[in-house]
Amino acid sequence: MDDSTNKASLREPCVPGLFSEEGEPSLHGARCTCCDTPYFPRVAACRNPGCDESRIVPCTFGGEGRLWSYSVADFPPPPPHRYDKPFMPYAIGVVDLDSGLRVVGQMVDAVEFMQVGSRVRLVIEPIHHEDGRTFTSWKFKLLDR
Repeated sequence: MDDSTNKASLREPCVPGLFSEEGEPSLHGARCTCCDTPYFPRVAACRNPGCDESRIVPCTFGGEGRLWSYSVADFPPPPPHRYDKPFMPYAIGVVDLDSGLRVVGQMVDAVEFMQVGSRVRLVIEPIHHEDGRTFTSWKFKLLDR
């Protein structure tokens, strides 16, 4: 890795407003109070066709969940996605959080440890380093290891 990956670098979210790492890591989404449908990212109106009335309120999601499915990224993602070189394959998980949200995110652990049904926890981790800054995003870490 190059000099920009040092631990003294400034941490910045890859997309401001989608998540926070203050206290417990959390995703900033919404929930319809009429039908209880969760959304991430936030939406202006409920998209559930069975909902009689759209009442969207801000909601945060985090904590633990279960790995519902996963796929392996064996090749570098195209721009504008950035990553530290050299590229290392990683798992992308579909996670059912205990709070009811199903969300996609990169897995922290090595591909060989992935197992559908494993317990995971939301974490905020680096996705790439550039110009002395560490860009972060939400990811999931296995708890069953």
